[in-house]
Amino acid sequence: MIKQFIINKSLNHSKKTVFISIILTLIMGFGAKWFTVDDDMMKLLPQDLETRKTWDAVREEFGNTEMIYLAMGIEGKSALNPETLAKCWEVTKALENIPEVDEVMSIASISKMVYDAEFDEMVVDDMMPKQHLSNEQVNDIENYLNKTPSIEIRLLSKYKDFLSIMIRPINDVALDKLTPKIIATGDSILQNYDKHYGGHAYLSGVIPALIQKDVKMLMQIGMLIMILILLINLRSIYAVGMVLSVIILSLVAMLGFMGWVYKLTDSDKFLFTMMNTSMPIILLTIANSDGVHVLAKFFREFRKSKEKRSAITSTMDSLLMPIFLTSITTIVAFLSMLLAPIEQMAGYGITIGFGVAWAWLLSSIMLPSLINLKKWDNSSKAITHASIFEKLIDKFGIIVVRHPKYILSAGMLIVGISIYGIFLVRVEANVTTFFKKGTEIRDSMTFLDEQMTGSSDIQIRIEADIKDPSVLRDMETIQNYIAKQKGVTTTMSIAEVIKQMHRIVEEDRPEFERIPNSRGKVNNLFTMYSLSGDTDDFSSLVDENYEVGLVTGLMKMVTSTEVTEVVNNIQTFAKENVNPNTELSITGMMVVFRDLVKLIVDSSMISISISIFAIALIAAYFFKRFIWGLLAVIPLTSAVLMNFGFMGIFGVEMSHITAILSSIIIGVGVDFAIHYISQYRNLSKNGIPKDKLSREVIDDVGYPIILDAASNMGFGALILSVFLPIQYIGGLMVFAMLSTSIGTLTLLASLGELLKNKLIKD
Repeated sequence: MIKQFIINKSLNHSKKTVFISIILTLIMGFGAKWFTVDDDMMKLLPQDLETRKTWDAVREEFGNTEMIYLAMGIEGKSALNPETLAKCWEVTKALENIPEVDEVMSIASISKMVYDAEFDEMVVDDMMPKQHLSNEQVNDIENYLNKTPSIEIRLLSKYKDFLSIMIRPINDVALDKLTPKIIATGDSILQNYDKHYGGHAYLSGVIPALIQKDVKMLMQIGMLIMILILLINLRSIYAVGMVLSVIILSLVAMLGFMGWVYKLTDSDKFLFTMMNTSMPIILLTIANSDGVHVLAKFFREFRKSKEKRSAITSTMDSLLMPIFLTSITTIVAFLSMLLAPIEQMAGYGITIGFGVAWAWLLSSIMLPSLINLKKWDNSSKAITHASIFEKLIDKFGIIVVRHPKYILSAGMLIVGISIYGIFLVRVEANVTTFFKKGTEIRDSMTFLDEQMTGSSDIQIRIEADIKDPSVLRDMETIQNYIAKQKGVTTTMSIAEVIKQMHRIVEEDRPEFERIPNSRGKVNNLFTMYSLSGDTDDFSSLVDENYEVGLVTGLMKMVTSTEVTEVVNNIQTFAKENVNPNTELSITGMMVVFRDLVKLIVDSSMISISISIFAIALIAAYFFKRFIWGLLAVIPLTSAVLMNFGFMGIFGVEMSHITAILSSIIIGVGVDFAIHYISQYRNLSKNGIPKDKLSREVIDDVGYPIILDAASNMGFGALILSVFLPIQYIGGLMVFAMLSTSIGTLTLLASLGELLKNKLIKD
């Protein structure tokens, strides 16, 4: 029998078992050498998603369209002065020398088009011909910008006291490596100036390191709280050390597994992204749960028998099956992510499923071996005296047994209230909201939104004959419509440039700022530009064959709902006002984030639904009755409903980070219920009277359940994070622990008491 074989190995070959367990974990952990962090959100989107296809096409045709924004100036002082312009020149040239930078756009690097009356022609010249300008040259720049407000708004702030510098990274550059270089360059040159950095590319570059630093510190606080709670209740440093050994070795094996699989498959599924930040926390809670149940049960049995081997045998005989079953159901729950539309969700599920399996092996084989190697003092307080939580559970059990209907009704009322909140949940992809108001990053992003052109964009890819005047007019129509949308500050396209060129060649007369009537005239404008300028200046607006054009709307950060509204408005308008033969598609980082969060939310809903159904079937199969399967998922289902319900009630927005955290509930919720049901069935078979059964079960499993939940709530320290999503992780984790543990000891316990005549077969 497998159970007896495992117990014998743990008792009779303890040192060998521990040694082999550690060696195998280290071999698996060696894969961490290839563990790779990558926060490229585009890799999360399915290849066949329209937004992703458009994004890839735009990057291939126009290069990277995601900018890092730098606003420089002195508040209240005009930026159009020789000193500030000279500094802008200096920082622009320094940024251009960074190898990972493709292009820098600022007043010091762009061109201007003017009419030369002497030769009756258009002349293309640098806006700033040199670093140090005279006051007269500065006045010329100011006059030119006054005549071209569409250019001025992209280069100057609302009050003209800040200059805008836009840095375009090369494609596929590691933003976490580039961004610090840009910040260091800007800070060193602009020491006496106010500076504001922003943009999605900037955030992608700084967020991973900031979160890593923040979470590392808070996780250490959480681990310290966990250790203290375990130490106060287990009252044994060695016992706490054994629980920690299971946790740490499980984490090492899981991260190593992720590295090994990435090395062997080179699959993006196994990249560690921001979405994966919840993985260590989830595995930690599950591994802690296994260890706590084993140690708590051992102390209880040792208190009765006073004999170590007997206590270990009794403990593992009672717990091997429920620990195996909780591990299987949890693994199946996470493997349901294989059906999710996002590839990385599949990698997430496989990786954490492996970690759960490793934690099960260590808890079932190595942990009892460690217990056996310790010479326990059966007269110590840890053995002879009940802990604080044990005493609380004893009183709690009396209440549940005496008032099961009241307990059940109260629990159902709370769940019912939370269901209302589900309809209030808002999905939000605006990464600016990841930061608290008053933080440097949030304030800088707000400044760019309020004083500059914003730090986001929406892009319309148009595939047609771009030199055809009718196509250019369609492009102009779309551009004008986009400019009216909420959050859009300015727009740009090749149609706008052609209108400006047309005006210049017609002696700079404003009435000619329109699209020419013939393709030949359009072609002539490009030819004239090439005589004194470089047509590569248009590379971000039209491809080299003039077959694809790009209309870009620079935007403030807006909500996901507003982004959806803008996209729908543009699509509806285009269908009614643009030639149907013109291919038009919409992308941009805000649109990408909107689609990404929607996919992750959909994936989470699919995963949760399949998980609950699968867990019910597995529990019904192992416990040999359908009613047990149904009861096993009641605390889990209630906790899921309460999680999303109270998110809506308390205004916690669902993002690509918080959506995945529902898996915490799956990871821990099913464990508590299965341990309860398993002990309920065991005690009923051992002849415990029906009127004492629920009380005995609560006394036996209630303590490890509450100790497990309490120790893991130490990670509520994440609420102190500077990042709002990490705060939500901390809050949701505390809530998950409370809802699943209390739900098991109230809803499930009261149902067990009320249905005992049906559940217990004579």
